[in-house]
Amino acid sequence: MNSLTGLTISINNQALSIEYGNGVFGPTIEWRKFNDIKHIYLDSRSKGPEISYGIAMDIGKGNHKELLIQKNILFGAMVFASGQIGNEPIKSQGHIHKTSIHSGWSPPEIYEIWQGSAIIYMQEFIADYPGRCYAISAEKGAFVVVPPGWAHCSISADPTSSLAFGACCDRNYGFIYEPIKEKNGFAWIPYFDENNKIAWKENPMYTQSILIRKSPEDYSTSLGFTHNKPLYTLFEENPSIFEFVSNPSLKESIWNSFIP
Repeated sequence: MNSLTGLTISINNQALSIEYGNGVFGPTIEWRKFNDIKHIYLDSRSKGPEISYGIAMDIGKGNHKELLIQKNILFGAMVFASGQIGNEPIKSQGHIHKTSIHSGWSPPEIYEIWQGSAIIYMQEFIADYPGRCYAISAEKGAFVVVPPGWAHCSISADPTSSLAFGACCDRNYGFIYEPIKEKNGFAWIPYFDENNKIAWKENPMYTQSILIRKSPEDYSTSLGFTHNKPLYTLFEENPSIFEFVSNPSLKESIWNSFIP
């Protein structure tokens, strides 16, 4: 058992993949190449790892398969390459969650950092005015919640190590990419400054906004779960704990003013 993930899995940083142990199911990893997502970078001619990251959607213990289907919950994982793209960090292309058929909501998502150093970036809208914009810095063991309907992406903040994390999302997941592509990415674009620290540049495709940089919130009061155990273990001990992911209306009263 991996004490950080709550599952018998191992992270292969060289192959950018997840290896499954006894009793654990999971898919063949899917890779995203830099050429597929270069539109989100300041300089699409920059050099870096050919494969940016790998994705595995629908991971879990075999004896929980039917329960996960019943709860409309899915656990996934991502593994990023180490390094950087020119003077920019490796990052996902980002997306908005499609409206779920069963809930009528664009569902939220919970991230759990397993290794490396992450920034989960999110903004309210993909429109000329992006609304509230957050860059949440998260280290190993941290949880970050993206609220319903927000556009978001994940960023590897430390080029010397591989970022890996798990995520809990709606089983009826779907991703919307095109509006982000049309804006050449998000309202704020990360890069490494002269001290090799993450700095941010405004995307001129958007009107002026404010970027809020912060650590993750404590979600025990707002969403009813603590960070003292792995995400999957929390689900295993209480299968109803993340029902708000597949049924966001359960927490409807908090989403409008939610602070990630």
